[in-house]
Amino acid sequence: MRLFVLLCSLSVLLLAATCQSDPRAASQLKQLERTWLHAHEEDQGDVRVYRPNTYAFPPSRGRTGFAFDHNGLFTQYDIAPTDGIEGRKGRWTVTNDHTLRITLDDKKDPDYTLEIVSLENDVLRVRWVEEVK
Repeated sequence: MRLFVLLCSLSVLLLAATCQSDPRAASQLKQLERTWLHAHEEDQGDVRVYRPNTYAFPPSRGRTGFAFDHNGLFTQYDIAPTDGIEGRKGRWTVTNDHTLRITLDDKKDPDYTLEIVSLENDVLRVRWVEEVK
């Protein structure tokens, strides 16, 4: 009976240890949760560079971007017909340790995936991957 109780206790401890989230991943997600604007001057090939909306950007005729909220809410900022910024609501979900799936509520564009190339020192580098339907 003691062996059975010991094995059950070890099983519970093992399950608890494996269910804990990776602290690095949680920290990166926390760092992601803000408004990012496209720093198109810094793009390299198919990698797009984004910086926080508080960054001192050089003059530009408009900037696109997006905002990630901690609860999975997403806003994509596009250049509006009047040259302002127009927000489109949606949702974001983590698909693995370096990709996010974006779904916009208005369904005007297909869902897409953002592959996070790097996220450090207030610089987000991503690749856009359109979903094929």
